[in-house]
Amino acid sequence: MAFFTTFFTIILQWYVWVPVVILLGYLTWRNNRQVDVLREVESELLILEIPRANDKSELAAEQMFASLHGILRDARELKINDGYQEHLSFEIASVGGQIQFYVWTPRALRNFVESQIYSQYPTVQIRTATADYTAHEQQHNVVYTAEVVLAESEFLPIKTFQSFEVDPLAGITGTLAKLEDTDDEIWIQILVRPVADDWHKASDAWVKRVRGGGFFGDAFHPKARWFSQFLMALWQPPEGNMTTVTELSDRDKTRIAEAEKKAAKLGYQVKIRVAYLGDSTTDARLRMQAIIGTFKQYNSTNLNGFTMSHDSFRKEDLNRYKLRLFADRGFLLNIEEMASVFHLPHTNVETPNIVWASNKTAEPPNRLPVLTGHAADDENISAFGLTNFRGINHQFGMLRSDRSRHVYIIGQTGAGKSGLLELFALSDIYHNQGYAIIDPHGDFAIENMKFIPEARLDDVVYFNPADVEHPIGFNPLEVTNPAQKSTISSEVIGVLKRMFGDSWGPRLEYILRYTILALLDRPEPTMLDITRMLTDKKFRKETIGYCNDVVVRQFWNVEFASWSEKFQTEAIAPVLNKVGAFTANPIIRNIIGQTHSSFNIRQIMDEGKILVVNLSKGLIGEDNAGILGSFLVTKIQLAAMSRSDILDIHDRRPFYLYVDEFQNFATDSFATILSEARKYGLNLTVANQYISQMEPTVRDAVFGNVGTMISFRVSPDDSPILAKQFEPQFEENDLTQMHNRNFIINMVINGEKAPAFSATTLNLPEAKRSHLSRIIEHSREMYSQSRQTVEDTINERIHPGSTGVSVTLAGQTGTSAASSATTTGEGTAKRRRRRRRKPANGEARDEQAAAEPSSAKPDKQAKKP
Repeated sequence: MAFFTTFFTIILQWYVWVPVVILLGYLTWRNNRQVDVLREVESELLILEIPRANDKSELAAEQMFASLHGILRDARELKINDGYQEHLSFEIASVGGQIQFYVWTPRALRNFVESQIYSQYPTVQIRTATADYTAHEQQHNVVYTAEVVLAESEFLPIKTFQSFEVDPLAGITGTLAKLEDTDDEIWIQILVRPVADDWHKASDAWVKRVRGGGFFGDAFHPKARWFSQFLMALWQPPEGNMTTVTELSDRDKTRIAEAEKKAAKLGYQVKIRVAYLGDSTTDARLRMQAIIGTFKQYNSTNLNGFTMSHDSFRKEDLNRYKLRLFADRGFLLNIEEMASVFHLPHTNVETPNIVWASNKTAEPPNRLPVLTGHAADDENISAFGLTNFRGINHQFGMLRSDRSRHVYIIGQTGAGKSGLLELFALSDIYHNQGYAIIDPHGDFAIENMKFIPEARLDDVVYFNPADVEHPIGFNPLEVTNPAQKSTISSEVIGVLKRMFGDSWGPRLEYILRYTILALLDRPEPTMLDITRMLTDKKFRKETIGYCNDVVVRQFWNVEFASWSEKFQTEAIAPVLNKVGAFTANPIIRNIIGQTHSSFNIRQIMDEGKILVVNLSKGLIGEDNAGILGSFLVTKIQLAAMSRSDILDIHDRRPFYLYVDEFQNFATDSFATILSEARKYGLNLTVANQYISQMEPTVRDAVFGNVGTMISFRVSPDDSPILAKQFEPQFEENDLTQMHNRNFIINMVINGEKAPAFSATTLNLPEAKRSHLSRIIEHSREMYSQSRQTVEDTINERIHPGSTGVSVTLAGQTGTSAASSATTTGEGTAKRRRRRRRKPANGEARDEQAAAEPSSAKPDKQAKKP
């Protein structure tokens, strides 16, 4: 009784409670001041994504926390900074059914924090969160928050990873993964603030008290320790510390040993918060109980552990979580304990729903052409990428001299190929380079023209076969250089063979070759004349009269003439079927039926003009797009090779050819283009989706001759083949797990291969002012004719005197005519008008000619040899 009387007497003395009030007031002021400072600090929330193959254990995390301890301010710095010591927040959140790891840091410390994380987790992907996941709590009706605190003295350790047989993180993430409703969320926040080694002295003092029995023993909760120590100082005289040595229990011996071991390492002040967001109070309690239960796996008998405190259903309490407030001192954990509570998952964690790093990154080469912002330095760089290694983002591109070694791009649909092509072409626009685009979809072509400035409008030739009212002429059989006749013949046959390879035969190719060779000696031949050559005796006789090749004349005058009529019909039927399927389509016929091409590809190349070809398969049909595109690639190749008449190779102006889904247009001669085009200033950039789309000869040419290879995300079937191109920096799995717009590149720099590295595509700028409509109108005016004029001209050539009568070519069967009508791309009303119109006399004669090829009418306008 005397003890309590004395105790209350002391408490009521002014020299006791006044200092207490002053102390509490100071602590309150300091906490409020720290809150104000924290609100003013600019911060960033970083997302941490680690590859699934991560083999870094908790030891890496321990070393990471040891390095991060370097943000500790000394006494002088704290005084200057109003006593404010920066802290970090390591967080795990299950949002939208996905589990992600975060680190919150003051912006001034970001680079340091990133570097320390990278040093221990070299393969981690760190990126800035576009939005804070805590910003949408209003969407939930129930918010339940709590803190995880120590159950015993902070000088006693919790159970660490050294004592676990399985990764303790798996228990935490496993609980997060069990959310039945993906709208429910669980957030875990671990605030850490480094403390000076002074806490070791406090730990030593605690050990001494335990050894000596202590005034209050260890019965008090850690939060009452300061009050316990205060009372001890008042009650106990200095000589009171001279206590007799008592015999320690085994429990106390263990606690002392473990406390001393804990104090041997660096320490942090820590605060752990947990939040559940959902729509049910009952579920909230169950989920909170489960997550707190996972923290109790760190509880150790006779030592320390975790328990729940300050739980609340008040939404206002979530603000401390959102603001990452750390106003009080929390509790002490050393770096080993911190690594046990938070580390990045490794191969032993098989929890579903963890967001693993989808793309591995690698360091770019030192010689990488990086944009400087100076026009003179950047003029020779085609910019397209942004490095992404360890948060270092440099805009870079490819030297124009290196693009002569060609570029191959591969990736699944939607991965970013078209955007990369647009960036390359955009660079050509701004640097006044000449280029051609062959686009089987149409989007790339249209988007590119939106960026063409007014100053280059006259440079553009826009070739759109689906513009049926304004057909532009393109004649694959047009001869601009007589020395290329044999090449033209081979290329035309190669194109048709690629399109109809399944039903191709040696006799078909034999007859078709001699047909084309004979037509190439005739003035102004077109693809439409192939059918006439085989079905019209008079036209054939006139054509042979123009032929100067003895072997070709021998075939027609001797071999073909010796065939019986039945055998001739059987021999030419496959040719008529294949060629007729192509030429019967009115859209295609009005283009290839014109004797002269509306544009000169050699002139476009030499003068640095722009050719944009829109071969939208949805408008003109896949086969038609494939054949037209193949003919165009062939013509561009021939135009490039004709530059051999420019003796100095440096005078051959570079010209850039972009071909999307290039496998649709690649013949067996594509290998020749890749190996020889650079000599003539033709630089290819080609793209497709997967390797099996390419013929073996084309595939071998690509992998054997392309200088720069760029891979977006690909299929598991392609990754083993492509991985060989990017070794040793990347493996098969790296190619299948990339985000959109992320790519791996093995590029040529100054003529030499550089190690593979990773990057992302640059953002496409907004077109300041689109001149698309003016470009279309200009091309129509300069390069096209009206459909009626073209059809009248074709009709006049095939049926002299029948101007105005529509043409159905000889050799077209009823089936092919019907099929072509469905792919014309013309308006519904126009198709209805055609169906209502009665067949003209010319059409009836053509149908008869299709049934009896040898009876076709001759061309009275054909010139005599």
